[in-house]
Order: sequence, then structure tokens, then C-alpha cells
Amino acid sequence: MSGQTAADPDCIFCRIVRGELPSRRVFEDPDMIAFHDIKPIAPVHFLIIPRQHLVSLAECDEAHAPLLGRMLAKAGVLAREQGLGGGFRTIINTGRGGGQEVYHLHVHIVGGSRPLGAMLPREG
Repeated sequence: MSGQTAADPDCIFCRIVRGELPSRRVFEDPDMIAFHDIKPIAPVHFLIIPRQHLVSLAECDEAHAPLLGRMLAKAGVLAREQGLGGGFRTIINTGRGGGQEVYHLHVHIVGGSRPLGAMLPREG
């Protein structure tokens, strides 16, 4: 599988996975972790990341389908648990042109009382 390594010593999300950096965890299992974003753009904003270092969605292939499916299926469950039963936005920024800032695959789950347009990431 291309685009993956067991871990990247400099990756902030790999450091969270290893417990080297604190996080407000929402969920974890052997394959993934979900935690609140440190710079939320909405009243509820958390991330779901694989424990294994995958650079971005662009590097995933068919072998990653089970993991990606589980991550997206878990997104709805966790969103409802976090109070987003009325709806939420799922964002996967991919590559520099797609606004990705941390090069470890991650899914943003955002929602709450703000209008949806206010939850779009800002360019900059």
C-alpha cells in the first residue's frame, strides 16, 4: 500500500496516537482515534484519524477500503453522540491544494448552531 508508514516521528497525529501529545478523545479502538480539534471552526469539531500513518486520501487504494469505510461509518455514530443528530459536515482535506495542513489522513466532523457556510475552512 502506497503512502503509508507505520508511524512518522515528526507527525503531530502520530504523536497523539503514541500518547506523546494530549488530546480530548471522543473514541478509540485498535484502528482509529477520534478527538476534538484544537482549533475548532464550529461548536462541535472533532477529527477521526487512523492509528497507522497514511499521508492523505490521495495515497489510499482498495486495500484501505475497510478502514476508510469503518472511519466514515463511525463518523455518524460519533456525531450523534456529540449532539449532531440534526446534521453535520464531513471534510477530508487532501493535499496542499485541498487545504491539508497535517499530512496524516484525517476526517473533520463539524456541526452545531452556526450556519453551514460559516463552517467552511478559511483559506490562508
